[in-house]
Amino acid sequence: MASTSGTARGGDAGLPRVLSRRMTRMPTMLDAPDKEPVDSELVPSSLAEIAPILRVANEIEAENPRVAYLCRFHAFEKAHKLDPTSSGRGVRQFKTYLLHKLEKEEVETHPKLAKNDPREIQKFYQIFYESRIRDDTHKRKPEEMAKLYQMASVLYDVLKTVVPDGRVEEEVNRYAREVEKKKEHYTPYNILPLDALGTPPAIMELPEIKAALNALRKVNNLPKPMVQSTNNGQDSSSRPEEGSKPVNDLLDWLWLTFGFQKGNVANQREHLILLLANVGIRNKAHEAYEQLDSHTVIHLTDKIFKNYRSWCAYLHCKSNLKFPGNADRQQLELLYIALYLLIWGEASNIRFMPECLCYIFHNMANELHGILYSNVHSVSGGTFQPAHHGEESFLREVIRPIYQVLRKETRRNKGGTASHSKWRNYDDLNEYFWSDKCFKLGWPMKPEADFFVHSDDIRQKDEHLSQVPAGKRKPKTNFVEVRTFWHLFRSFDRMWIFFILALQAMIIIAWSPSGSLAALFDEDVFKSVMSIFITWAILNFLQATLDLILSIKAWGSLRYTQILRYLLKFAVAAAWAVVLPIGYTSSVQNPTGIVKYFNDWIDWRNQSFYSYAIALYLMPNVLAAILFVLPPLRRHMERSNWRIVVFLLWWAQPKLYVGRGMHEDMFSLLKYTLFWILLLISKLSFSYYVEIYPLIEPTKLIMGLPITNYEWHEFFPNVTHNIGVVIAIWAPIVLVYFMDTQIWYAIFSTICGGVHGAFNHLGEIRTLGMLRSRFEAVPIAFSEHLVPSSKEESKRRHKDDTWQRKNIAKFSQVWNEFINCLRTEDLINDREKDLLLVPYSSSDVSVVQWPPFLLASKIPIALDMAKDIKGREDAYLFKKIKNDDYMNSAVMECYETLRDILYGLLDDSGDKLIVRQICHEVDASIDEGRFLRDFRMSELPQLNNKLEKLLNLLKSDHDDIENYKAQIINVLQDIMEIITQDVMTNGHIILEKSHQHKQENQTEKKEEKFRKLNLDLTHNRSWMEKVKRLYLLLTVKESAINVPMNLEARRRITFFANSLFMNMPSAPKVRNMLSFSVLTPYYKEDVLYSEEELNLENEDGISTLFYLQKIYPDEWSNFIERTKDDNDPKEQVDLVRQWVSYRGQTLFRTVRRMMYYRQALELQCFLDMAEDPGNIMYPSLRVAYIDEREETVGGKSEKLYYSVLVKGGDKFDEEVYRIKLPGRPTDIGEGKPENQNHAIDNYIEEAFKMRNVLEELLKSHRGDRKPTILVHFGSFNSVSSLAWFMSNQETSFVTIGQRILASPLRVRFHYGHPDVFDRIFHITRGGISKASKIINLSEDIFSGFNSTLRGGYVTHHEYMQVGKGRDVGMNQISQFEAKVANGNGEQTLSRDVYRLGRRFDFYRMLSFYFTTVGFYFSSMVTVLTVYVFLYGRLYLVLSGLERAVLEDPSVRDSKALEAALATQSVFQLGLLLVLPMVMEIGLERGFRTALGEFIIMQLQLASVFFTFQLGTKAHYFGRTILHGGSKYRATGRGFVVFHAKFADNYRLYSRSHFVKGLELMILLIVYQVYGNAYRSSNLYLFVTFSMWFLVASWLFAPFVFNPSGFEWQKTVDDWTDWKRWMGNIGGIGIQPDRSWESWWDSEQEHLKYTDIRVYGLSWLVMATVLLVLKMVSMGRRRFGTDFQLMFRILKGLLFLGFISVMTVLFVVCGLTISDVFAAILCFMPTGWAFILIGQACRSLLKYIGFWESIKELARAYEYVMGLLIFMPIVILSWFPFVSEFQTRLLFNQAFSRGLQISMILAGKNQRAAST
Repeated sequence: MASTSGTARGGDAGLPRVLSRRMTRMPTMLDAPDKEPVDSELVPSSLAEIAPILRVANEIEAENPRVAYLCRFHAFEKAHKLDPTSSGRGVRQFKTYLLHKLEKEEVETHPKLAKNDPREIQKFYQIFYESRIRDDTHKRKPEEMAKLYQMASVLYDVLKTVVPDGRVEEEVNRYAREVEKKKEHYTPYNILPLDALGTPPAIMELPEIKAALNALRKVNNLPKPMVQSTNNGQDSSSRPEEGSKPVNDLLDWLWLTFGFQKGNVANQREHLILLLANVGIRNKAHEAYEQLDSHTVIHLTDKIFKNYRSWCAYLHCKSNLKFPGNADRQQLELLYIALYLLIWGEASNIRFMPECLCYIFHNMANELHGILYSNVHSVSGGTFQPAHHGEESFLREVIRPIYQVLRKETRRNKGGTASHSKWRNYDDLNEYFWSDKCFKLGWPMKPEADFFVHSDDIRQKDEHLSQVPAGKRKPKTNFVEVRTFWHLFRSFDRMWIFFILALQAMIIIAWSPSGSLAALFDEDVFKSVMSIFITWAILNFLQATLDLILSIKAWGSLRYTQILRYLLKFAVAAAWAVVLPIGYTSSVQNPTGIVKYFNDWIDWRNQSFYSYAIALYLMPNVLAAILFVLPPLRRHMERSNWRIVVFLLWWAQPKLYVGRGMHEDMFSLLKYTLFWILLLISKLSFSYYVEIYPLIEPTKLIMGLPITNYEWHEFFPNVTHNIGVVIAIWAPIVLVYFMDTQIWYAIFSTICGGVHGAFNHLGEIRTLGMLRSRFEAVPIAFSEHLVPSSKEESKRRHKDDTWQRKNIAKFSQVWNEFINCLRTEDLINDREKDLLLVPYSSSDVSVVQWPPFLLASKIPIALDMAKDIKGREDAYLFKKIKNDDYMNSAVMECYETLRDILYGLLDDSGDKLIVRQICHEVDASIDEGRFLRDFRMSELPQLNNKLEKLLNLLKSDHDDIENYKAQIINVLQDIMEIITQDVMTNGHIILEKSHQHKQENQTEKKEEKFRKLNLDLTHNRSWMEKVKRLYLLLTVKESAINVPMNLEARRRITFFANSLFMNMPSAPKVRNMLSFSVLTPYYKEDVLYSEEELNLENEDGISTLFYLQKIYPDEWSNFIERTKDDNDPKEQVDLVRQWVSYRGQTLFRTVRRMMYYRQALELQCFLDMAEDPGNIMYPSLRVAYIDEREETVGGKSEKLYYSVLVKGGDKFDEEVYRIKLPGRPTDIGEGKPENQNHAIDNYIEEAFKMRNVLEELLKSHRGDRKPTILVHFGSFNSVSSLAWFMSNQETSFVTIGQRILASPLRVRFHYGHPDVFDRIFHITRGGISKASKIINLSEDIFSGFNSTLRGGYVTHHEYMQVGKGRDVGMNQISQFEAKVANGNGEQTLSRDVYRLGRRFDFYRMLSFYFTTVGFYFSSMVTVLTVYVFLYGRLYLVLSGLERAVLEDPSVRDSKALEAALATQSVFQLGLLLVLPMVMEIGLERGFRTALGEFIIMQLQLASVFFTFQLGTKAHYFGRTILHGGSKYRATGRGFVVFHAKFADNYRLYSRSHFVKGLELMILLIVYQVYGNAYRSSNLYLFVTFSMWFLVASWLFAPFVFNPSGFEWQKTVDDWTDWKRWMGNIGGIGIQPDRSWESWWDSEQEHLKYTDIRVYGLSWLVMATVLLVLKMVSMGRRRFGTDFQLMFRILKGLLFLGFISVMTVLFVVCGLTISDVFAAILCFMPTGWAFILIGQACRSLLKYIGFWESIKELARAYEYVMGLLIFMPIVILSWFPFVSEFQTRLLFNQAFSRGLQISMILAGKNQRAAST
């Protein structure tokens, strides 16, 4: 985790600081573990105090082995004192190991400096001090000095144990006193070296830092803190103690007053200084910054305490931020800020409870004010003292009791298996502080208070920690998470009511005689439509009932007003549900049926009553509509805490602390309202004209048919109007009606997102050709966005001639850093790098020097143009050249560069004169228009060849200097001869003038021309760069146009160039930018591959190194080229490990790219300040981790937990801060999922835009500030087609999807991607995620929910991107989808979704639903539609109704029924869901590319893949809501090109896909065999095709997308493995992947309730089968050994009996094959129902002894399912071409990139070039 907060101070409290190489016996993140760990690394956590001693011994062992031995001996003694009984974990083994080592060293080591050990160690100490500390203080870095002082301190401690008392030399003691005196000034620090001696570092000289320090160090006017003194633990008193505890600043004073930890104080001291400095410098000129500005402190106070002040206003209590008139307001504000930060810094898990922190601060701020301004306590009358003081008292007496409450509640969760309603999570406990009941806790908090004495009694001493607490449960707070689908209706009731009423109204209108929408104006139709208000009232009654029932377990925590509201809502809803039907019946002239029944209650015949009732019923909605169009008024009312306003809104919304006033400004409201109005009009029109209206006519016909031939008539004896047929036909259509809004959302979001992206300049530069055409404008765009400038500078930019040159100079620095980074990452080779680099601006060249890849072939083309021009004027040639700016630039640069090279190379003045005269002649001839007459263009190619030869010689290596010089002279003379004699028409005149000059100067020695050369220039880097560049300009051909070749490098270059033209804030100077930290969670992840892991082969003979060499062949070649000069074998191996880890270990890539921020800031700082940035920037990687230690407390060993921050030192990691925690943090919450850090990284070019991104936090969005910002994402990097599908899906979600969520819909949240958070906003409101177990499984999105509910503003920006991706296979994708579906299922039950759904306005609520849980519910409805359709058709076929209906001519002649039923197939395929994907690819890469990729995706069975994933979403979403079972699913990061075994696929997909697929297949077969529906219609094929496609996808997609899935040998191995797995016996400790029985048991864990509905004769048959199975299993157990013969006879008799029965049935009863088929179809579902019922009644069946029979029946079913699925695979595996085709299909992307996938799959790992 990178962190930039905190510093270090000296002191002796707490645990000693150690130079920690390891984190609790774990290697540091970025260091490979040593092969043989030294003893300091083996120290058990309970003996951590001796680690520094052993580390010193290791350091000095080579220098003085005897002193090292003495150190280890001292460590052994200390270890024995710490744990005399060796009770700690690993202590006994460690002591034994150390004792053996000491015995060996005692014999082998001897004093070197003296005759005995006391003299030896004293002498060594003196030498150590004098040589390393005294004499080298100013030569070493502070980090080195800190380490040396640490070593000296340890050595002195050892010395005192070796040398007898009084025998230590005075000089040694003096040295030791000096060490102790100065040691604290060299303790490790984080960013600010606050205690550094000598010349202050540059960062400490910054005026803003000085001002913040001076403000915090104003402590003279504060009262002396009360320091607790203890007398034998019996009596304690507090008194001011002067001198013993120095108070250097306000935080020291708070530390001594309130009992915080020193590590926390040091951390928050630096945090506060940096906050003050950063806020201050942005609001004040650097030069005028002398003292802390009051506006800076006020700004910080307002921001930090905004939530606290809101909390006080909500609870109607007075804020304790008190500022007396005579007080130093700034000092008091700083005290309050520091107090809050100290509370937060030590709060551990309580940070997730922001209002709990408000309560703690509220009371401590009151104490602070009392200490400062009152001598008498308001209650007791005594001296005002803090409730808690003394070291760690705040942790012990405030945080730990609350933590224990959390821990006890979490244990009720039973590891995620208990219902949410049975335990209180973070939200429940935090919401306790939303009520004024929290003040009953008192201060200091009373242990007997209701908050603490709750669910369980005080635990007995002998109670085991893992036991679940007993006792009465405490009620939930405000909300109860109950597992039911009714939450979807309860949270989004307005949406469901709207759709249901619209459906009712459309059916009524369509049923009218005309069927047109104009029928609404018919009086009778209008009256019928008015009945929708009755439906509305009934649905409202349902909503009120759900509110009442689902919240009943929270009533114990609710106010009586809230309970009264629930009851009144229920009563009023019930009243309306009665009154409106009665009123409606009064308006019907001739009532019948139920209308007559209600009408008999009352004898009204007046229409007005119903109208008045409706008007009264609509009154609240009219008021809501008025407030909807006045969002500022509504927002102000909801946020108001006035009691009268709260009373008025009491009915509309319950009083809650969050979710008030979440209304957007008028412009945003209009945008998303218009979006949804257009969408709903389209959706309802489509539903009416395509789904509903066509069904009305056939429905009327069917209802009027007189059908008497019912084969199942006994089931529905009184049915009329063929209602069964009507329901079977309408049910799937109704489901499609409720689902297709999701499709319309996909269409509209695609269109809107595409337009939005186009206006944002997305994809304007998407190819290298586009980049070349606009590259001239790139430096200008760079200057406008990435170069800080004042307004005056911006105005005179384009007027100043020197501006362009300065701009190019800055641009070249950044661009070249980017290109060099691409080379370091091996995405480009050396030649490509040279072609892409922009030369640093040179005053020697008059034109802009563009990168060579833009000037490719410009010089050869210009030469050809000049050579071919004959009889033309100069103007013609120069016009052709100047028409191409790049060609003109290349020609000018070549001419001027060649002139400079020759000037520098020639050492003779006469030779230089010749060159000067030639150049003068060229310039003059051009000016006078005689260039083509004076110079022969036809000779230029000859000259060009010689120039190439000269430049090639100059840049080549040489050993023989004389020969080298002779070659250059020879070529140079040829060049000059060609110029003067062949090219120039009058070149001889220049030579004659030179000869005359030589004759006039007689003193010069006669020499041959051009022999005196200055070859020293070949060692001059800048001159040689000119030579190389000129050579490139002359020789680069058309091939450079395609540079770079690597697709990833192309994508990054084009996106970076394109992003510069997008809308982004201007960049501030580095010093003025917002500060930021980069956080990367890390947990048990391999970082750097070892050499062994590189070459370790898997079962197919593929090593990691070989795999990556084949996947990235071009990058491997580039790596070999980059490292070819490194001859050190060890260094070469390390480089290979890094190369492989960069591509195979995502954390390595993440951390490396994370540090690009520092690299970018250093360069930007250099460009801003024109000086070495090293004076300001510091190494910035920090690692924060949880350290678990065993310590002896009260004679017992206890586990203690610390939060530790370390930074990289010279050799060991340096511990900066250590803060004790109340317990293990991960015991409470969900914990960060392991792969949260996987595949999130940054690029150097994007890091340059960080200043711009942070400026977004300062932009005002119509009065609101936004707390989070999203950055654009890259895609999955892989070779398989699956990864390509996921890449496109992910790209569409994170770009076009989130673009629309942010604007216009305003419902974007946080999705686990690298968003930028406003730190202060979030640390005061619960953090950047939620952590309650199970319910917050998708903890990231809850951060967005929380931010929105608390008034945050979330936006989306696409001018910055980060990489996200890894290799993914089918199983990895499915597990990822399952995890996300589980998370969405839990979200559906959560209070956050309920509150957002109820408190958003109607249209924003629609956006929220369809972009979160609604998407998954729609997926489930899509699958459910297939079931409903097939079961409906099955009912019609088997009951005979379908035959009767279709035989009627009126129905047979009507095609409307067929057309209506066919529409659902379009939605089942879900093809429209890929529209966003196509649109985004079109925007970014062109629509022709998008269309091509879409076609290729379909050919690679993308539809099969997405249909399969539809089943994954539906299964896990539904199961989570009904049964729970959510858990984090590791998606894996190994090989993608590996074969998954059949048993693995069966375990993973059996319940989610195979069972459902086989069920649908049986339904389709029955429907096909017994039905005659649509036999004569082509539409029949279309209807059933989509369902057969779904079945095939669900059954066989895992095998189609499984590498080597149809290879014969793999198939045979899979069958053997599956048989072994099916037959293995399960039991305790047997993993599910080892035995079917264990897997089957694990699959049942989530089952709690099952409906028992079975029928008929099949029960008896299946019961007989169970009895037979029972007899067989009992026989095997009882007779299998003693009565083997009898058992075999029994089985034989059973077999003969079965044959006899079947024979009798065939012969006597006329049984046919079709009857057997029918029986199987009947009995199979019944048997499966028995199994499901048996699983639900497991305990009962075990009791009666039938459980084993159920298990055997289940095993038989599994065998049958496995065989049905496996047989097609076996058949296809017989044909070799099938396997080859599958490989091509699955890895088409890899084949197009020339990869050797077939070699990888076959394991033929013939190694290419390697180490």
